[in-house]
Amino acid sequence: MTESQNLARFVSEASWARLSPEAVEQLKIRVLDTLGVAIGALDAEPIVAIRGLLDDLGGTPISTLIGGGRTSPERAAFFNSALSRYLDFMDSYLAKGETNHPSDNLGAVLASAESVGASGAELLTALAVAYQVHTRLADVAPVRDRGFDHTTQGAFAAAAAAAKAMRLPVEQIANAVAIAGTANAALRVTRTGNLSHWKGLAAPHVSKEGAFAALLASRGITGPEQVFEGNKGFKDSIAGPFEIDWSREDLERVTRTIVKKHNAEIHSQSALDAAQDVRSQDGFNARAIEEVRLSTFDVAHSIIGGGEEGDKRLVRTKEEADHSLPWMLAVVLLDGRLTPDQYAPERIVAADVQGLMTRIRITPKTEFSARFPDQMPADLEVVLADGTTFRSSQDSYHGFHDNPLDWEAARLKFDALAAPFAEVALRDEIADTVRDLEHRTVADLTAALANVPRTRRG
Repeated sequence: MTESQNLARFVSEASWARLSPEAVEQLKIRVLDTLGVAIGALDAEPIVAIRGLLDDLGGTPISTLIGGGRTSPERAAFFNSALSRYLDFMDSYLAKGETNHPSDNLGAVLASAESVGASGAELLTALAVAYQVHTRLADVAPVRDRGFDHTTQGAFAAAAAAAKAMRLPVEQIANAVAIAGTANAALRVTRTGNLSHWKGLAAPHVSKEGAFAALLASRGITGPEQVFEGNKGFKDSIAGPFEIDWSREDLERVTRTIVKKHNAEIHSQSALDAAQDVRSQDGFNARAIEEVRLSTFDVAHSIIGGGEEGDKRLVRTKEEADHSLPWMLAVVLLDGRLTPDQYAPERIVAADVQGLMTRIRITPKTEFSARFPDQMPADLEVVLADGTTFRSSQDSYHGFHDNPLDWEAARLKFDALAAPFAEVALRDEIADTVRDLEHRTVADLTAALANVPRTRRG
């Protein structure tokens, strides 16, 4: 059997009965968290533009769009994933050489599951498949240092999960994985230098392509059967050699993913906790800051701290701000929080944030790098004009492995994000449906999501 066929067999054999209670709980928390983040982005400028395009294009009304309306499954996958990705407030998985966001796959799973009238248990099982495939490929086949984006592995995950949700047989699952994996090798330039809208749309694109690959496979379209090990295949051209014995894999990897506390790039979370801690200390005065020094791990420095992926002090847009550790530290030190409100255009370019950002120095520390990804070490020093120094050191945060998000905390985050759009009764309906999802249908969930207004209340 080829490697894609072995993967397909794992996907086909995945079942609700194999999920532990802990995995089920964390999957439900991820669904609620992802839907809250999605609802909170409904009126974002790029989202409105995409929705207008989809309305113009139409599409057979099969799968539901969050905020109302229906279209074809692959277009629904794109739109709903764009919603859940835009705020950059989703979950993450940390591997030594790669970071990805497995919740990016929910759009593909939701649209695909709805298209066949699936149960909530089937949706959760397919989502567990997405988490397992996406995270395990990040473990053994990181591609960032080779110039490729983490959505490259996401293509395999989205296709596998969409095919599972559509109840495809093993051969068609293998073809869906091969088609999507071959066609979606994405460049890392997506997240380097000055960032564009594509930073938040690369994963939705993969979600769309994964769903479409499954649809193609369902009609008998075949893909390169040796997509992984073949001549000029994934290993040969992109990832290098690696091994995964899919027959030995479980469905528990979701429990190793983490959820964001702050509306910021994942590697910043402990540093922003440190900034909040500094603010709470007696005598602190944000307006008197002379210098800020942060020691952190190499990945954070490389991606968001001004390291190899470009200087992070030219910040003009939301996309640049949520990937600039100097900007994020500055706004938290000044405002005490980092929520979607801080990404208002006028706050991004405000003189106090822009000025403080230039006085922040970020350096990687070898000892901290060795502790990542099991910890996210951050050591922050803030010096005031009179020489007074404040310090905070953090290794994790609420939402990390050692302090995971529980349902109550997830509901608080969901309400905070969804409240501007959805009234209490609708929020309760969505959350209660997710909480009991194994006993409900996907149609129950999408019907509630269709009732969310696309504009803010009041």
